[in-house]
Amino acid sequence: MELNAILAQRLEVAPGLAIFRVVPDGWELPEFVPGQFAVLGLPAEAPRVADADPEDPPPKPGTLIRRAYSIASSSRQKEYLEFYVALVRSGALTPRLFALSPGHKLWLGKKFSGLFTLQAVPSTANLVMVATGTGIAPYMSMLRTHLGEDTQRRTAVIHGARHASDLGYRNELEALERQFSHFAYIPVISRPQQERLPWGGEVGYVQDVWRRGVVAARWGFAPAPQHTHVLLCGNPAMVEAMLALLAQEGYAEHTANAPGQVHTEKYW
Repeated sequence: MELNAILAQRLEVAPGLAIFRVVPDGWELPEFVPGQFAVLGLPAEAPRVADADPEDPPPKPGTLIRRAYSIASSSRQKEYLEFYVALVRSGALTPRLFALSPGHKLWLGKKFSGLFTLQAVPSTANLVMVATGTGIAPYMSMLRTHLGEDTQRRTAVIHGARHASDLGYRNELEALERQFSHFAYIPVISRPQQERLPWGGEVGYVQDVWRRGVVAARWGFAPAPQHTHVLLCGNPAMVEAMLALLAQEGYAEHTANAPGQVHTEKYW
């Protein structure tokens, strides 16, 4: 299969975390809805990072290794797609992806998919976007596309990571918080004792932030299912824990057959 895209830019966030910008090579990006994902691919013969785990068995030569990644760039951005990716040393694709340098070619699927979008969320509903790790990616697409026009709703992002250095997009989210009074950014780290510099923000897990009422303190009123929708993206254990907490407060998970106020995307 022809490699039809080019890695235009790579930004190292922390060891094993990077932001990749990918441009199509000779074709135009189709439309997508913020929150959707695209598929990246590399051939089995592509080199891998030196510290990757051995492959047993190795992929068959001539095959294209493909994986889906949420798009982080705005849907109004027509020149490139941005992805926030964590290196999985035992994985098939990311050790090859992290071996790429700008200018190298890769494969990009021309069809974008996914139902983890704001299309089922009423335009008047407040939003709490809860993420761990690279689960922040679809929210970046939503915020970059819609935050400036959705000024009548309150929006909060709770992003959890082990260390402050793992909080991808932190600078941009802090800038958005300064720019928009209806937006709150709440980073939380689980290992503050390992920080080289004192951490003055939230500690623990994202569900601890929810229990402590941090969003209510920032908004001046408590989120409630009558006027707030919650999005969950990241570690499945976090998603399950948050679903249990939210159910106790009267929230229901949204499905195709039963509309609710909680929308989920399990990231691995």
